[in-house]
Order: sequence, then structure tokens, then C-alpha cells
Amino acid sequence: MPAHPTLPFPSAPVIATTTGDPALHLRADGISFSFPGRRVLTDVSLVVPAGRPTGLLGENGSGKSTLLRILAGDLDPDAGTSSAPGPVGVLHQELPFGPAATVTEVVADALERSRRLEQELAAAGEALAADEGEPSAQAVHRYDTLLAEATLADVWNADRRAEEVLSGLGLDPIALGTAIGRISGGQRERLALAHLLIARPTTWLLDEPTNHLDDGGAAFLAGAIAAHPGPVLIASHDRAFLDDSTTAQLDLDPVESPLATEPRGLTAYTGGFSDYLLARFEMRNRWEHRFRAEQDELKALRQAVKDSASVGHVGAAPRTEARAAKKFYADRNATVVSRRLRESRARLSQLEKIQVRKPPAELHLTHLPEAAGRGQSGRVQLAVSEVEVTGRLAPTSFSLTVGKRLLITGANGSGKSTLLDVIAGRLTPTAGTMDRPRGLRIGHLGQDDEVVPGRSVRQHLRAATGLEATADGTIPELFGLVHPRDLDRPLELLSRGQLRRVMLGAVLLDPPELLVLDEPTNHLALITATRLEAALEDWDGTLLIASHDRWLRSRWHGEVLELGG
Repeated sequence: MPAHPTLPFPSAPVIATTTGDPALHLRADGISFSFPGRRVLTDVSLVVPAGRPTGLLGENGSGKSTLLRILAGDLDPDAGTSSAPGPVGVLHQELPFGPAATVTEVVADALERSRRLEQELAAAGEALAADEGEPSAQAVHRYDTLLAEATLADVWNADRRAEEVLSGLGLDPIALGTAIGRISGGQRERLALAHLLIARPTTWLLDEPTNHLDDGGAAFLAGAIAAHPGPVLIASHDRAFLDDSTTAQLDLDPVESPLATEPRGLTAYTGGFSDYLLARFEMRNRWEHRFRAEQDELKALRQAVKDSASVGHVGAAPRTEARAAKKFYADRNATVVSRRLRESRARLSQLEKIQVRKPPAELHLTHLPEAAGRGQSGRVQLAVSEVEVTGRLAPTSFSLTVGKRLLITGANGSGKSTLLDVIAGRLTPTAGTMDRPRGLRIGHLGQDDEVVPGRSVRQHLRAATGLEATADGTIPELFGLVHPRDLDRPLELLSRGQLRRVMLGAVLLDPPELLVLDEPTNHLALITATRLEAALEDWDGTLLIASHDRWLRSRWHGEVLELGG
């Protein structure tokens, strides 16, 4: 069913008909939270039904991670309450184990609750059998409670589940005796996800769960989520995964609301991410149209009140000079002016009360600069022949002519970032050749955003244009990617998404001939990523992208090079 916003002025979301046991729903009521000098959440209420996996959406800095921490009980809100059927499983990016702990120990810890529940249930069953005559109500209640908990945890399939999870997330090649300090960061993040899935808590709170998952791993996780009987809330930048795994969305971004009230709450949508995207764009267009229409009417009403002291043309003489006629026109003029003035003032007063708040400027790529070196269609701009980096990139060959587009894909470790670093001149290959015109202007966005300590956003953007990185009143082109209010913030205080936008803006400030982007949608808010892709679609320069983003890949129009394929 298509998504739809639930209320024109939502103070709290209205969720579609819930499923599952209401006792297993995740709930929050009136949650508010502030950091020093900044309100993050205001009067947020929600219900995540058991059996209805739900996406948590919002612009970078909208409070998604903060809300997840509050729901997990790791952070106390300033106001409001929340409840979640326990135990609550939170996906941590780092496992709470030392580097010497082995994979076996991590799996054993994940299985501990299932083992304990199985033993306690067996003991409760023996206690029932040992009672002579009718079992006590207390013994029956304990057995029923443990049975329900064990069923939710699926304790009888725990060992098989552990094997399936390790295999499904691509961890089975790692020897169980391997210390986690000896495996890669991506493998550790997958092991953290495996720990949660094996433990099978009742409530799942997942923050970016598909980081470091290939297509098979993401499909396995989507299947596990679909089969889970408890509530699942997912904050993710993976649009294809949200489409595959969720059936409802909760959006923390502002929506149409009266100017006289404080923006608050969130908006609930039914359907997957694609449904949400269409509904949100439609709602935003309606909001902008209504705001413009109301402002035009307010301007006209204020002018009407100002001008309503006369009827007809200002200074026009009465139709006759007779005294009776003069009095007649004067009386009629006063009556009409009085009525019009009352009507205009009443409508003005009403509209000033009910007018909608101005839509906030959305951070999305407004445009790309014109590509340097245009008008040379057909000329080979980049030729890569058997380029190799020992241990990191197998021999690779391709060529790009001016204005062409190439998407580089491949599994983690296949050398995508390495190849882009070679092309950008940041890494010297151990073999092969690369030909490109002398002085070719390359704009390179790497996957790891390097921060100059103490440098502000303004200074960083000015440095990208070749100017000295000094703070003055100059505002560089922001491309809709950076809030003007953030210009003087230190880079190290930005969120990962905010920093990613600044780095992209810096690349665009010196218009390139060849734009080289490594995972450009990483850490970007979903709407921003979608609009970035639309802008790249229309760009007239040469484009080279490396990405594992399934949404981007499925909508790509251009050549594709798969490494390791």
C-alpha cells in the first residue's frame, strides 16, 4: 500500500493497524532531549509494533542515534517515558570484549541466555511434575512465563542459529579460535551483529546494521528481521535495505505545522522506503505551495487594510457636486470602507494565527558546477592498463572518454578504494600504466574524511578554492550541502554526515574535469543521497564512482566495472 503522511499537523504519529502481541510493542511517549545549547528531540511519541519492522529516518543531526540510546535505556530523556519488551538488543559498533577474546567466546556469550532459559525451563517443569496433586498457581505462572520467554528466544534452535548466522554474515571462514583483535574492523562489526542475532533478544535497535555487509549478508539480515516476532527499529542509510526489510517508517524531519506552535514529534508512514520517498516529496511540495500562497495572501491583506480608507480611485471626485450627492457618496464610502476593513482585518487575524511555518531549507545538492574542459566529447580522458597494487588490487584495465560515466563495484577488499587512490594520484601502482592529459583537473572524494585539527568549515572550504585558510566574512559556494550557521564550527565537532557534506562541497569548489567519488552516499541522510544521485545523473563531466550502495547501483545508467568478478 502506498505510504501516506498521517496528519497535516502531527503532534504525535498515528501508526497503521498494529500487529502481534501489544505487550511486545516498543513505545515512547513525549520524549524530549537537549544537548547544551541545542534541542534535539521535542515531544516524540511512537509505537513500533511487534512483527512490523520500522525504519527510523531523518536528516543528519536530527536525533536518530540519540533516540535509539534513549529507547535502549542508555540515556535519560529530559521529559517523557519509553518502554521496550526486554531484553533489548542494541547493535554496538564495537564488541564489549578485549582483543584477546576469541570468536568462540563471543558466540558462547551470545548463547548464554538461551542456555540459561533452557535450564530454568527444565527446572520449572520438574518442579511442576514434583508437586503432588494440583500444582500451585505460582509454579504454573513461572513455567508459563519461562516457556513464553524461551519461545521468543527460540532457545531450542540456538546452536543451529549460531551456525547459520556466522555463515549468513560471511564469518564462517574465520577460525573459531581466532582472537578478535586479529580480525579486520569490518569483520568485528559483522561479529557484533552476529552476537545480537545469535542472542535473539526480544527488542532489536539497529544503528547502521548493513555496514560492511555484502549483498548476501544484507539479504540474510533482512530475512532474520522478517522472521523476528518482536519489535525492530532500524536507523540506516542503506535505502535498498530499508526497502527490503521494513514495512513502516518514522521520520524525525520537520513537517508542515502551524507557525504558532513549536515543531515537535515525528511523522509515521506506511510502506517501504520507496513509498516513503514518494510521499515525503509530495508532502514537501504541498507544504511549500501552501506557504507561498499564504504569504501572498497575507501581503495582499495587509495592503488592503492599509488602503481601505477609500473606495474606488484614490482622489476621485464624487459623481455630482450637489450637496445631497456629496453626503450620499460620503455615507456609502464610510459603510463600504468599514465593512471591507472589518473583513480584511478578520481574515488577516485568522490567517496570522493558522499560517504554516516556513519550510526549513533542506540540505541537498542544489547543483553541480559546470565541468571543466567541456566540448571535447570522444577524447580519451583516462586510460588504465593492467594497473596493479600488490596485495590490494589485481591487474585492472579500462578507459574513459570525456563525459562518460563508470561505476566500480566489487566485494569488500576487492580494491575499489585502492584503484580510485591510484587514479587520483594518492597512491603509486606497483605495476601497469595510467595515461591521462597533463594538468587534468580531478576532484576526488575519498572514503576516509581527513580533518585538519582546529580548522573551521569556512576555512576548509576557502582552502579548497586555493585561498588562504583564514576566517573572514567570505561565504563560499555551499551547493546546498552546508548550513551557513555551521561555517565557523570546527571540523572535528561535525557529525560524520555533516563532515561528508563539507568534504563533497570542497571537492566541487574547484570544478573538476573528472569527478572521482568513493562511496559518495556513505553517511549522507537518505533524502540528501537521493538528490545527490539525481544531480550526478545530469552532470556533464566525466564521472567515476566506487560504491556498494545497492540503491545507487540498481539505478545506475552508465558503464560498470566489477572488480574481482
